[in-house]
Amino acid sequence: MRIGDLRRLRRLTEFMRPYRWRLAGAIAAVAVASAMGLVFPLVIGRLVDSALLDSAAGDPSTLNRIALLLLGVFAVQAVFNYIKQYQLAATGEGVVADIRTRLYSHLMLLSVKFFESRKTGEITSRLTSDVAVVQATVSQSVAQVASQALTLVGGTVMLFVISAKLSATVLVVLPLLIGAARYFGKRLERLSVAFQDQVAEANAVAEEAIAGIRVVQWFGAERTLVDRYSGSIAESYKLALRRARLRALFVPAVQFSVFATISLVLWFGGRLVLSGELSGGDIVTFLLYTFTVAGAIGTFSGLYGQLQEALGSTRRIFEMLDEVSDIRDPMEPVELGEVSGTVVFEHVSFAYSDRTADVLTDVTLKAAPGEVIALVGPSGAGKSTLVQLIARFFDPTEGSISVDGVDIRSVRVDELRSHMAAVPQDTHLFSGSITENVLMGDATASPEAVVAAAKAANAHEFISAFPDGYDTLVGERGVKLSGGQRQRVAIARALLKDPRILILDEATSALDSESEAVVQDALGVLMEGRTTFVIAHRLSTVRAADRILVLDEGRIVEEGTHESLSALGGLYADLAGRQFTTDPEVSPPAEGFRDA
Repeated sequence: MRIGDLRRLRRLTEFMRPYRWRLAGAIAAVAVASAMGLVFPLVIGRLVDSALLDSAAGDPSTLNRIALLLLGVFAVQAVFNYIKQYQLAATGEGVVADIRTRLYSHLMLLSVKFFESRKTGEITSRLTSDVAVVQATVSQSVAQVASQALTLVGGTVMLFVISAKLSATVLVVLPLLIGAARYFGKRLERLSVAFQDQVAEANAVAEEAIAGIRVVQWFGAERTLVDRYSGSIAESYKLALRRARLRALFVPAVQFSVFATISLVLWFGGRLVLSGELSGGDIVTFLLYTFTVAGAIGTFSGLYGQLQEALGSTRRIFEMLDEVSDIRDPMEPVELGEVSGTVVFEHVSFAYSDRTADVLTDVTLKAAPGEVIALVGPSGAGKSTLVQLIARFFDPTEGSISVDGVDIRSVRVDELRSHMAAVPQDTHLFSGSITENVLMGDATASPEAVVAAAKAANAHEFISAFPDGYDTLVGERGVKLSGGQRQRVAIARALLKDPRILILDEATSALDSESEAVVQDALGVLMEGRTTFVIAHRLSTVRAADRILVLDEGRIVEEGTHESLSALGGLYADLAGRQFTTDPEVSPPAEGFRDA
């Protein structure tokens, strides 16, 4: 076994430590059950010899006692097998629950950059199928290893006690089985890793299609995605067949070796009985121990293959657990304390790791507490990237960002974000109730606070109209609510958090005029007294902002109010002129945005 494999096994045993007493009890039960299994051939041998003697003497008393003893052996073995199975199942379930919890907790702390480079299906595959493989190893293989080890050692000793000559014939096959197990085990590990990777790929395809089922059906892409999923499944099926062929070859090879050994034992043992060196009972006992030892060797061979599969899964799990977030808390964090909301960018530049060109270049700005700053510009100008830097989803490649004069890299990430909230264009609601979604803003809030936030967000009326009110289930991603309703629930969520810094990223661009007017009123309440960054392509939503920053190719190229920038005749005037002449309906809701 390679050093990397041993290291992963050692890490896996760390998850077993909290259940060590259960595991110890299971192993003790394994020892007793295995010992009873080793007693069984001896009793059978005595039973055969007794039957031969009793048949001559006509007295069945010894035979009766031995039969009762055999029944007792089976009863004791059954009791301890129950203890073993229960304790190992409890250990396996506990270990798997801990691994899943640890993995999920770790995932939640990784940066946005990690999730942008991974497919959701791949991540969930590691949480589910890979962990399930580990569960089978912990729940079953641990017991089998302990049981078969005791059986192998005890059975081998008993073989030599009965007949050293016959034992030598049995042990000839042992090196062959060990060599076969190593060969097949390595190939099984490689195939198992490839199979799990392919299943993860198929899961990713399925999850993306299910999440975007409306888009799929709008564009009639069902067949395309079915073909894509079928292709991934077909590849996994090919790998599964290769793995099945390998197992199918391995098992008969082991069985042949076992039965060839038994044939040799019967032939050679029969000669020893004929010569008077062994009794009939001895040869039966020896044969049963041969089956026992051969079974243990065969089981070990199979366990080695299972272990290699589990090692492949643990490698994938630990790879994810070893992922390090590029956004880290400082060693000696600074406390922000009470935040007023001053946000300062000083010569900030930023480039994504997979791109060569800067997304933002030498950006310098200052937002005063309570000020509303609008960010406008063509698509790809860097608006969304700029606000994501405030929350430290990414760190600048150059320059610094501060809140109330404190560099945000010197503050704990959770403390920094506790003073912020966002209402994005694509509002993400979770599949629970409306109350649960609003409580994402503050999990400790009272029901009265939830209702107050919903009223301020113009959401209470439509929520109350539902039969289940605030307990109404919104469906995955809020699919049971309209766009305007989802936005108002998101605004209530942000209001409940009561942030000092607020991000509105295209918060009304996907709404119709009626819904937009209601949402704008709610946004006006939300923005009151908070430092707000508003991103919008629809310029009507930012006309009443305190300042408008115009970005183009990652730089701030213009700055001012709607009136001053319109008079300037630059990029903003061009964008505004095109929108206000082609879409006359964009103007009416504009003034309510600030005056609400």
